[in-house]
Amino acid sequence: MEKMVTFSRLFSLLMASTLAYLLYVVIILHRSTPDKLFQQKQILFHISNQSITSVKNTKHFTVGAYREHRVKGHVVRIISIFRRDSVQPLYCLFCCGTHCTNGLKAEVQMHSDHFGFPFVTTDVLCPYPANCNPLYVALSTQVSVLAQNHTFLSIQNLVNRKEVDFPFNFTVCVSNLFGDYNNVLQFTQTLEMYKLLGVQRVVIYNTSSGPDLKRLLQSYAQEGFVEVVQWPIDQHMDPSRGWLFSEHGGDIHYYGQLTTLNDCIYRHMYQSRYILLNDIDEIIVPYQHETLPPMMEALQSQHPKAEVFLIENHIFPKTQFDPSRRFNLPRWRNVPGINIMEHIYKEEPDYKNYHPYKIIVRPRGVEQTSVHEVLRSFGETVQVPPKVCHIIHVRVPLRKGLTKENLLEDKRVWDYKGELVSNVDKALERAGLLTR
Repeated sequence: MEKMVTFSRLFSLLMASTLAYLLYVVIILHRSTPDKLFQQKQILFHISNQSITSVKNTKHFTVGAYREHRVKGHVVRIISIFRRDSVQPLYCLFCCGTHCTNGLKAEVQMHSDHFGFPFVTTDVLCPYPANCNPLYVALSTQVSVLAQNHTFLSIQNLVNRKEVDFPFNFTVCVSNLFGDYNNVLQFTQTLEMYKLLGVQRVVIYNTSSGPDLKRLLQSYAQEGFVEVVQWPIDQHMDPSRGWLFSEHGGDIHYYGQLTTLNDCIYRHMYQSRYILLNDIDEIIVPYQHETLPPMMEALQSQHPKAEVFLIENHIFPKTQFDPSRRFNLPRWRNVPGINIMEHIYKEEPDYKNYHPYKIIVRPRGVEQTSVHEVLRSFGETVQVPPKVCHIIHVRVPLRKGLTKENLLEDKRVWDYKGELVSNVDKALERAGLLTR
């Protein structure tokens, strides 16, 4: 009988302990679930899929966010467009996988080149905590805010790749297309020349283009040679068609050209060994080497600390033609645009006045760039002699009244004529723009 009582007591004690433990688990789960749900709610926020994103409660815009591997500490750099007369303290919000941080004070660095326009290209440096591995960032005017009330940018360049792992050796970043640009023939010849010179990717920021050029862009994009970044700057402000505010008016220089050049550098910083910065009607051409790779190998060996290479601009007036007209091909006559192969005379650069350059950079050595020079870099700058390399720029004459006798003959493009003509034909045919 005593054994029965003892067993009953043990059983009751066991049941009571089990119930107490279950009650404890229920209480813990009840208390922890709201916190977990709160964290989940915090990471439900809007991520921008646009190339230009407005910053809430400001007159500013963000373009691209990039993890910075070249400076001390944990930093993300946001390429932005700021209105110069409306800068206020800003804070960086990060989302780190399971949670979002409160705002950390941002460092605003407006670029020195703005040419008098109200808006300027700006770097925003955002420090983030060591225990955070951020994937998204946003700017706020307040320290403590709800993440769901802001639009975040995806952070790029998360991995610090080595050059041997880059998919490209040479990338061209083309200044903005706007104003229904439809110079199809010159555009095609330029792209096919760059292919022959060793370029693997061309990046174009496009605000607007003509109907024929749009078809050509689509064809090159499908091929994988051209990357088109849509750039609707005209939906956010009144962009200028000129370079100087006092002469051309508007809100920002050349449809935001300075911003797109900087964004292109950072976008491809860990994808391409070299980046060429030039306009769509310019071709950076080596004169002592057949292609760009051996030229840059030679220049880099001569200047191992160089990160920036300035290339002299030579203007080939579109008003002067090769008298033989050998490349005035009937099948190209109905293609809109300039035939660069007919223009073999160039102006002698006027070294007494300012002579602009375009640029080849090792992107990891560049912090900020302008159009004709790099503003901040981590290495040396080299002026490349024009006998080694210069730009073939077919356009309206720079100096009026020059005759053919006042110009220099330069048939460098003809050195590539066999493949160039054939490849231009094929590209135009693919886009449905050539009728034989």
